[in-house]
Amino acid sequence: MPVDHLALALAVTVRHDGHGGVADDLADPDGLTAWLRQHTGALAEYGFADGGAAADPAMLAAAVAVRTALRALFARAVLPGAPSKADAGRLPDAGTALDGLNTAAARVPVTHRLLWPAGGAPLGGYRVARDHTRADLLAAALARAGMAFLTSPDRTRLRACPAPRCVRYFVQAHARQEWCKPSCGNRARVARHHARHRDQPTDSPG
Repeated sequence: MPVDHLALALAVTVRHDGHGGVADDLADPDGLTAWLRQHTGALAEYGFADGGAAADPAMLAAAVAVRTALRALFARAVLPGAPSKADAGRLPDAGTALDGLNTAAARVPVTHRLLWPAGGAPLGGYRVARDHTRADLLAAALARAGMAFLTSPDRTRLRACPAPRCVRYFVQAHARQEWCKPSCGNRARVARHHARHRDQPTDSPG
């Protein structure tokens, strides 16, 4: 996943649970710990270098707050399309979400720096100016990732998957892509097939 898609990875920690409901991968600190460990490299690029350590409740609250703001702004980004079905009536308005994202980023002032790994290409990064709590560092890093995504060309290709029961956002890889993954496409086609047959009139016996 590209670094600037860290925000998308955060947003889709809200997902379909496989039984008609919505699951939250960040329901507790253990869930956040697992997620941080999956994304240590991308987090480090945004100034959070402690992704391998266990998360605490303050970090969980910070991550969920940024995720809520991001999902509200994702709902704005997909307009005039429908937002994720998981977000109906549950998100702040876009203005409040924007303020929340900016406030989170401001929790940790940073300076820009250039990273150039051996054998790799140069990358922009951040240097944290002084000591901060891990919750502040995480909130600011996630907010910066969200800003990078929302100001990138990928924002215009962001979509909410319309498949039955799916609540994920995804970046459209090509103009004909309708669903976040093939299994959602299969489920949508099956649902349409059943709907067509259900709506067909039956012949009355003569």
